[in-house]
Amino acid sequence: MRTSKITRYGLLFVFVASMALARDSDDKIMIRTLKVSDHPGLEAHGIYVAGQVVTALRFEKEVDPAKTKLLAWEGRFEPPLVGGRKVVLEPIRDLDGDEAVPLLVTLVDGTEFAFLVKRPSREDWGWIDHQVNVFKDPDSYNAVLSSLYDSLKRERELSKENERFKKEENSIDHAYATLLANGQVKKTPFRRKRYWRSKNEDMDMKVELFEGPGKAAVVIHLKNTYYGEPWKFDGAYLTRDFTSYTARPFALRMDRPEIISGQSGKIAVVVDKSAFQTDGGQLADLALQIFRGDGLLQVAVTMDHTLIRQ
Repeated sequence: MRTSKITRYGLLFVFVASMALARDSDDKIMIRTLKVSDHPGLEAHGIYVAGQVVTALRFEKEVDPAKTKLLAWEGRFEPPLVGGRKVVLEPIRDLDGDEAVPLLVTLVDGTEFAFLVKRPSREDWGWIDHQVNVFKDPDSYNAVLSSLYDSLKRERELSKENERFKKEENSIDHAYATLLANGQVKKTPFRRKRYWRSKNEDMDMKVELFEGPGKAAVVIHLKNTYYGEPWKFDGAYLTRDFTSYTARPFALRMDRPEIISGQSGKIAVVVDKSAFQTDGGQLADLALQIFRGDGLLQVAVTMDHTLIRQ
């Protein structure tokens, strides 16, 4: 794992990822349907879990507790619960990226299922399984009904996502973020207030904080100096206390989602005054977190509420 360097100056601080500081585990919790082939033993299906989050596997028939085993679970999981048609798993901690714990489930009729329990993949944002409905017969009533519920849920989520994208494309904050990401600061109402540079063996970073009338902005310049796989953007969060409970809205634009070795890229974020306001109407500081492709924290920047220019 690459090493980290922490630099702090005033209210601005920059982190280079070296610890498993992943996003909050409840961000992508989901219920899904898993249909297996007529020969389920030929393939081990992935089950995606997170530390201290319960994951339940639900089957069409009752499970045989004596023939259902989670291998090498000690020290990684609470004792698995097996009963009725369910198997319940609860990891004690987040699994490492290379950990895959085999789970063998046998139903009372002798049907066997093989799974690999692991942490979520960050390549496509990943997910955490809250409940997995497992079906061997894809044409059974329950399997079809479960798939229908999945499809309706995905349709609702896509509809909401499309609506959000439409609003973003027309918002002034996203227009400002696009200009900042393209280096056209003079076309925006922002003035640079603070500047900081950080460098280590795999990433050169420059952070610019901007003040504006009723808004604040930050531009993060990244240069990949690591002679290995490309740097990939995984996600961004703006919160008051580094948890999802205080997440605030913002506009983000970047000139490229992937930065190969020797290449540079920019991430621009614009935050409206309303995001800094507490329930009591006061202004509070915010923390912007940028995550890289493997789910680790790449950059964290404190956005001081004094950047809001009246």
